[in-house]
Amino acid sequence: MPTSTEEIGARHKGAGGGSLRAAVFGVNDGLVSNTSLVMGMAGAAVSNDVVFLTGVAGLLAGAFSMAAGEFISMRTQREMFEHQISQEKEELALYPEEEAEELALIYEARGLPLDEARAMAKTLIADPKTALDTLAREELGLNPDDLGSASGAALWSFLAFSSGAFLPLLPFVAGLSSPVPVAATIASVALFGVGATMSLFSGRNAFLGGVRMLAIGALAGAATFAIGGLFGVAAG
Repeated sequence: MPTSTEEIGARHKGAGGGSLRAAVFGVNDGLVSNTSLVMGMAGAAVSNDVVFLTGVAGLLAGAFSMAAGEFISMRTQREMFEHQISQEKEELALYPEEEAEELALIYEARGLPLDEARAMAKTLIADPKTALDTLAREELGLNPDDLGSASGAALWSFLAFSSGAFLPLLPFVAGLSSPVPVAATIASVALFGVGATMSLFSGRNAFLGGVRMLAIGALAGAATFAIGGLFGVAAG
């Protein structure tokens, strides 16, 4: 039984939290894209040093691209939300009675008798701060206290993508004589793990989720390896 507003909906949070979900998808993007890049270069039969440098370049380019895109997206979204709340604040100052009636109609649509809905709306509208917060939530569907952080989203995207993209480079960093097969193995295990983790958000079978992600990653890696081989033959 919840005892505070912070506990409302707690059963549906946890593993499905937005930050964790974004991190898992970021790791998956980095893993699939950089593994495919490494496999493509390996298929072209270039030296391990060239494959490694290409992988590092792919990691940095992808991570910075993801971070920049996430920053712009979140910043634009936040500015749009702030503008909507600002407009609602102006309307509240100019037309308080109309805003109170809108709020009452919202509550009536949810099952509250109109008289009770109007009484509740007038009580809420009496305090400007409470009124704006309520209208933002009820009319706009926004939480004024949580509009998203552009810098935070960009940092998480950068770190998540980099983490996934670095995994296929581990054998090269370790200086193994035959790093490509080991890189493919590490990527396969990681892909299965990411797919199984994603099933936590969808309620699907974890094993099937892992197999599906492994199959998708394997197809991408095999395709780029084959294409790299064709370019290698053509260049040779």
